[in-house]
Amino acid sequence: MTKTVIAQGTFDIVHPGHVHYLEEAAAMGDELYVIVARTANVDHKESPICPATQRRDVVDALEAVDEAILGHEEDIFVPIEEIDPDVIALGHDQHHDDAQIEAELERRGLECTVQRASARESVADDELLSTRLIIERILEQRA
Repeated sequence: MTKTVIAQGTFDIVHPGHVHYLEEAAAMGDELYVIVARTANVDHKESPICPATQRRDVVDALEAVDEAILGHEEDIFVPIEEIDPDVIALGHDQHHDDAQIEAELERRGLECTVQRASARESVADDELLSTRLIIERILEQRA
């Protein structure tokens, strides 16, 4: 039986931290689906620089990812219901409340676990593991 995993995020300016998260998520099962947030649904931080379709296409090109899709415009749980995963993998620093997700999954009759990926340790002093930090560096060096 195939074990299906869902990862999700904004994935604006993909960096090594994103790759680490998705590789860990893929290791949690046999198939990895990634839900890429639509720009209108990103309300917990600055709006993404890149359009949603571009972000989805870049994520879909990563080796660890079996399929990347765009999130639902109104209900972020719709793709989860359609895919019916065994595991939802969250990034180590994602803003989501694990208990709230688990409660909503139960309310919708979805049986899956919620697991957090580990943080990726920097391998170099100048390595940037955050889209925000990448943007700040660009502004510092090019503005």
